[in-house]
Amino acid sequence: MSTPIPSLENLIDHFAALPGIGRKTASRLAYYVLAMPEVEAKGFAESIVMAHSMVHQCPICHNLTDTEQCGICKNEDRDNSVICVVESPQDVNAFEKTREYKGLYHVLHGLISPIDGITPEQIHIKDLIIRAADDVVEEVIMATNPTVEGESTAIYISKLIKPLGVKVTRLAYGMPVGGNLEHADEVTLYRALTGRSEI
Repeated sequence: MSTPIPSLENLIDHFAALPGIGRKTASRLAYYVLAMPEVEAKGFAESIVMAHSMVHQCPICHNLTDTEQCGICKNEDRDNSVICVVESPQDVNAFEKTREYKGLYHVLHGLISPIDGITPEQIHIKDLIIRAADDVVEEVIMATNPTVEGESTAIYISKLIKPLGVKVTRLAYGMPVGGNLEHADEVTLYRALTGRSEI
């Protein structure tokens, strides 16, 4: 039996800590990285460090950006009367691929989940309520995933926004319960957007 190499084991451990990566895949990735030319490996490592230091949350919608505000919030051609509420930045990308939605976004960075110890205060709900109170906003689309946490978060937020006189709608899902937005195709998301109903 060969003696473990600490630096290699450390690399495998870091890959294995990523979501959806098992120990076997992590080991394969680690060996692949070791086989890279040194210049390529350094570029890979530097891209991680650079992204980590440059990318941050937009102060308005909490989407990821490497500028002061994200490109969507800065875009004056977007319809600022509609805000689409999503769980993660990946969901923003999914909607943008449809090329059909022209409004703004609000990224919660999580869902209310008492079992996991995630309370409303730990996700970006307070900022959303402040944005929804703006006279320009007419509709808030709840586009959280159709899971127990997604549904309860949507209902919780709708109860806070409705007294402001803003219409709150929910996507009409043409996808199975428990599915994720980021994995849905563009046609499914477009149908979900156009078929949304008020909650």
